[in-house]
This record gives sequence, structure tokens and C-alpha cells, in this order.
Amino acid sequence: MTRHETALSILHNGTVIPATPLALTENREFDESRQRLLTRYYLEAGAGGIATAVHSTQFEIRDPKFNMFEKVIASVSDEISRYEKETGKTVVKVCGVCGKAEQAVREANIAKSLGYDAVLLSPGGLKDLTEDELLERTKAVAAVMPVIGFYLQVAVGGRVFTYDYWRRFCEIENTVAIKCASFNRYTTIDVVRAVATSPRRDEITLYTGNDDNIIADLLTPYSFTVDGKTYTKRFTGGLLGHWTVWTKKIVELFPLLQNCDATPELMKIAAEMTDMNAAVFDTANNFAGCIAGMHEVLRRQGLLRGIWCLNPAECLSEGQEAELDRVQRMYPHLTDDDFVREFLARHEKI
Repeated sequence: MTRHETALSILHNGTVIPATPLALTENREFDESRQRLLTRYYLEAGAGGIATAVHSTQFEIRDPKFNMFEKVIASVSDEISRYEKETGKTVVKVCGVCGKAEQAVREANIAKSLGYDAVLLSPGGLKDLTEDELLERTKAVAAVMPVIGFYLQVAVGGRVFTYDYWRRFCEIENTVAIKCASFNRYTTIDVVRAVATSPRRDEITLYTGNDDNIIADLLTPYSFTVDGKTYTKRFTGGLLGHWTVWTKKIVELFPLLQNCDATPELMKIAAEMTDMNAAVFDTANNFAGCIAGMHEVLRRQGLLRGIWCLNPAECLSEGQEAELDRVQRMYPHLTDDDFVREFLARHEKI
């Protein structure tokens, strides 16, 4: 198989994909050396793929006044390629694409030229488009690159879709996966049912993006009976903002979660991870400190120099630091501080 075919096979089988944050200097300029260090951390932690230019990378990288989109995705792709050359491993490259059809197609073409394997197609900021129009947009992007569908939660700019939307989405050739990040059990089931009962059920992989329900999503078999026939589908991978922190630990846990049955111990860890995510994503303040929370964990470990965001208003909420202190004290077995210290010691020149 070609490298691209191998990457799509890894994506299809399900893997750990962090949705990488953006490294900035104090002047809010792109910090390429630190972005490469962060990318290398995910790679050496054992992630099977990396997604960039997504929500956690800050959609503002596309703003002409920053003009960072191509710089960021080129840097991440190049660092992955370096790692692949050094190790002989293949790592899935996922690039987020946004905007109406013309912009999304343009971004997909840039991603393709830089060696990406699939695009995560965001519906953010497009509430004026009908579901039919969004499906036509998906077809246009899928003509360029394999597409990962994206159910983005309402709190950060998403919208609620009908079951029929996801059923029709599954019919589009070259849609290879769906990331469900609706943070809602009802709408999550809509997506799984649409995929499970689709003729393309075996071609579309489900990735959890429900950071509030990560482990339970992966451990749950979803079954639906239609005309006397039962169809079962599972989430077999995760593409998550939460997995951008303490990544080594989730890589170690992942074999216990993929296509496995729930146990009392795993369900205990599921609740613990959800509690940790509440602190990181700032659920107490309707996710206002979500991106800054990820940055703060990485800053404390030494992987980022600061928690700066392109939008100065993106910062930690009142009380969020204390919540991060609490969950790190309560759940040290779900952090990877020792691994990060060893990693930084190996890369101290950067």
C-alpha cells in the first residue's frame, strides 16, 4: 500500500487523534519551534494521527490579519513526515477545513498539496445554510479529499442536525468517518443509527469527539433493529481536544477501550476523565475557557510557553485554575507528567 492508503487504513480501524492546539509567542505570533515540539510530543506519546486547523487550533488562524492557516498545517505535516522517516511508522494527517463550499474546497486543496490524508469538515459559522446546501458542500470537498464529518456542539458554534441529514451524509462517496462532538446523547445516537443502518456502514468509522463521554462512547455497542435485522456499530477511535493533554495516558488506555466491554474499573475511569475534562474545558462557564484550559495544562508541563490565544478574550475563567489543580491532585494516574519530563529532557535544545 502507498503511505496514503496505509494512513486511511489506520483511520478506518480507529485510533487516537489529538486535535492539536496552536503555539503562540507572547506577541501572539506563530511559534513554529514550539508547535513542532508539541507535534513531536503527540507522536512520541503514540498517537495514531494528529488533527490540526480545527477548533482547538483556533479558527482565527484563517483571519487575513493573522494569515496562519497554511503556515500551521505545513509545519505540522512536515514534523509528522520527519517522524515517519525516522521511525518507519505511518501517522494519519487530518486537516480541519471551514467556511462555505468555495473556502472549504480551497482549504482542502491546500491540505492535499501538503500531504494530508483527510479533512475534518466543520459546520461552524454556517447556520444560514440549509442541510441540503451543507450536503452539497460536503460533496464538493469529498471530490478533493476523503472527508470526516463533524457534529460540532452548539456551545462552540455548532447546530443541531436531523437524523435524515446524517443518513444522507453517509451516502456521499469518499466520506470515510464521522466525528460526533455534539456533547449530547440523543444526537449522538442519531449519528450512530444513521451510520449503522447505512449501506456504507462498513466504510464509515465513528470517532468520538464527545469529550464529556469519551470512554463510555468507546465501550458502548449501539444496536438497531430494522425490518427484523439488527445492525450494531461502535465508536472505534477518538478525535478530541481533551486528548491534546495527558496524551500518553490515553494511548496506554486505548487498547482497553477499543471494541471492548465495559468493566466497573473502566467506568470509574470514565467518570474521572469526564471530571478532568470539566476543568480543562471550563464547563462551569459554558466552555468559555476551553482552549485556554488545554493551553494551561500544556504550559504547566512545559510543552507550551504560555496560554496566549489569537483572541485576547480567550483566557482562563475565574476559578478554572483551582479546578485544574483539583483534578490533577485527584487523578494523578490519568496524567503523564513523568513522560513529559523525560520527553522534554530529550528535546531540551528546542
